[in-house]
Amino acid sequence: MKGKKVSLQKKWFTLLPVLLAILMAGCDKMAVLDPAGPAGESQKNLILYAVIFMLGIIVVVYTIFAIVVFKYRANNPNRKPEDYRPDHHGNTKLEVVWFTIPVLIVIALSIPTVTTLFDLEKPPESSQEKEPLVVYATAADWKWIFTYPEQDIETVNYLHIPTDRAIEFRLASADSMAAFWVPQLGGQKYNMAGMENTLYLQADEEGVYKGRNANFTGEGFTGQTFNVTAQSVDEFDDWAASVSEEAPELTQDKYDEILAPGLLDETMSFSSTHLEWVDHGSNEGRDYSVERHGDEYDEGLHLENEPGWAPDEIQQ
Repeated sequence: MKGKKVSLQKKWFTLLPVLLAILMAGCDKMAVLDPAGPAGESQKNLILYAVIFMLGIIVVVYTIFAIVVFKYRANNPNRKPEDYRPDHHGNTKLEVVWFTIPVLIVIALSIPTVTTLFDLEKPPESSQEKEPLVVYATAADWKWIFTYPEQDIETVNYLHIPTDRAIEFRLASADSMAAFWVPQLGGQKYNMAGMENTLYLQADEEGVYKGRNANFTGEGFTGQTFNVTAQSVDEFDDWAASVSEEAPELTQDKYDEILAPGLLDETMSFSSTHLEWVDHGSNEGRDYSVERHGDEYDEGLHLENEPGWAPDEIQQ
């Protein structure tokens, strides 16, 4: 019976690499490890540093563990009676070592982490000669509203930005607390009603990047996504001009309609902004949406009953 059990364990250990290979074969490249801007690159480097550092610790600990188990095993022919000391108590040198090592590990992980976090609170150095483009990113259940005060335009559920220029996102929420996240451009930061957070991101490569809400906010959470189109400065200016000239003006009634809890199956563009009458990042604007749509939160969306519902397929 014992031999059969050992054989079964060997079988599972043999199959483990195969199972891991099958699981990894279905994984696409992780967005956070494929950055397209300086903030994302800094965070990728920090993640890899921490992972490699911790893997090194694991290798050292398990190596020491294997040596101790092998050397002091009960059937070791070279083991001497005096090696077994059950009444041994205290060893100042060892206690200093195993107290100092964790402190050094924490310091080694903390210094690059804190340095990176402070660097991310400023515009990237590669574009410091240019003024950041200010974009208000307002979360509402369950959509994203992007406001460009410099261009006096507003979009819903999609975003255009110029490459090689810092974007100063001013984050707020019209209702529940969300988290603005574009994995390939940088880490997430929270959107809250009645206060404003600032997040600096930048795209160095043209392309379309997926963004989403990274904080669970209820039934429509999975559908609260958006696309970020990074394009050249000239293309961005042309796009902003076309929206300003061709899109309708945003009225307060239309904006109140957009804020109603629910999902939108299309993107929207407007040639004016909601900042004319409300700023959700201010204390005065924190209750704007709740005062108008508070009763509607008692109604469920029942998304599971809608056949073919695909939260990542937003029509533009």
